[in-house]
Amino acid sequence: MADATGTRPEIDPDRASFTIALHSARDLVIQAAGVIADAVIDLAGTIGSHVLTALMPARRIRTRPRVIKRAISKYNAKGTVDRTSYKATISIDILTTDP
Repeated sequence: MADATGTRPEIDPDRASFTIALHSARDLVIQAAGVIADAVIDLAGTIGSHVLTALMPARRIRTRPRVIKRAISKYNAKGTVDRTSYKATISIDILTTDP
C-alpha cells in the first residue's frame, strides 16, 4: 500500500484501503494470476493498482486539539475539594471530684 501510494506523490498514504489490498491479494493467490515472473515487477503492481483505483476519501482537518480523556470518577463528580490544611486548637479540661 505504501509503495502504491508512493508512486503518486499527490496521494496521502492514509487514503489507501487495507481491505482493498487484502481482497486483491487474496484474489490473486486464489486465481494464481501472475505466478510466472517473466515481466519486470513494478512497485505498484496489480494490488497497488487496485488500491489506487479505490482510494478512501481524504481525512478531515482536525478542528479541536488533542486532549487526554478525563476519567469519570464518582469522587470528582461534586466538584473540586478544598484540600488546604488549617490550624486547629484543641483544649482539654480535666475535671476532678472533691473527696
